[in-house]
Amino acid sequence: MAQSAAPQHFREELAKNAAAIAAAGKGILAADESTGTIGNRFTKIKVENNEENRRAYRELLFTTPDMGKYISGVILYEETLRQKTIDGTPFVELLKKNGVIPGIKVDKGTVNIPGTEQETATQGLDGLAQRCAEYYKEGARFAKWRAVLKITDTCPTEVAIEENAHSLARYAAICQENGLVPIVEPEILMDGTHSLARCAFVTEQVLGAVFKALNLHRVFLEGTLLKPSMVTPGHSHPDFKSTTAEQIAVATVTVLRRTVPPAVPGIMFLSGGHGEEDATLFLNAMNALKAHRPWSLSFSYGRALQASCLEAWQGKKENVKSAQEVFFKRAKANGEAQLGKYSGGTAPTKDLYEEGYKY
Repeated sequence: MAQSAAPQHFREELAKNAAAIAAAGKGILAADESTGTIGNRFTKIKVENNEENRRAYRELLFTTPDMGKYISGVILYEETLRQKTIDGTPFVELLKKNGVIPGIKVDKGTVNIPGTEQETATQGLDGLAQRCAEYYKEGARFAKWRAVLKITDTCPTEVAIEENAHSLARYAAICQENGLVPIVEPEILMDGTHSLARCAFVTEQVLGAVFKALNLHRVFLEGTLLKPSMVTPGHSHPDFKSTTAEQIAVATVTVLRRTVPPAVPGIMFLSGGHGEEDATLFLNAMNALKAHRPWSLSFSYGRALQASCLEAWQGKKENVKSAQEVFFKRAKANGEAQLGKYSGGTAPTKDLYEEGYKY
């Protein structure tokens, strides 16, 4: 058996935490929006983007009663990792007390790859080992790194696929050396006019390259989670709105069965701009599919868990309880979808798509 890059003393912990995050009926809240991104969300509800408002909003989420019934992990932004509730309790301690595993976004955003059609590579490998060691000391137990690929008639190029697969594998190995479960996120953007079949073809190419790179870097798969996009037509394709949840489920699960080793405990889908209701229905359809699935299929949603909650909050203290009820409702719906038991109709069908989305 090939030796894993993950140190022996961390392997049991990595596998345990990865399995806990991928537990049945639960998923991840992605609350790792950068200061700029959450500012864009706040602008829509006329809330000033300052540290106290950001802290207050995250406290609203993390103090939601019984959140741990449906949320197994929360991805934090660096600022949020070190923040506290109004009564002085560190967010990390609050989450752990409620059975929720704290995680941390570790990438530094994307830059264009020279010589390509504005394809991107993700930055952040410099100094990553030191940062991961520090995050572990501060209580984080998993990490996230987002690679971004786009589909056109000529993209993604081999250069973009290989560059992003390589950086995801380097990141994953560095995380495991420092005790953090890496969430490997090769996001294929919904932007464009591509068909469902084209998206399936590209997703298979990308995931194949990613797992080849993870293997080359001897990443410990039992202590790793995958965060892919769902296989759908492009947002500007004529079939985007008419493609059914079942068609998306079949296409997505087929690609995953061809590319993702059974050793990976969980596949935690990103919502990628799908509306709250659609993201939940798509996940439910995958889990209701009569097909062999050796991994947990779950969620790692940001917008699809928070959009209605933000609208209910409006930055007002008197709205905290009602906003928490809305957030809990979305978490419960997605927990049911992870079990293939969601019956639908609990959220608006509003599109949350943003072209060229950046965190």
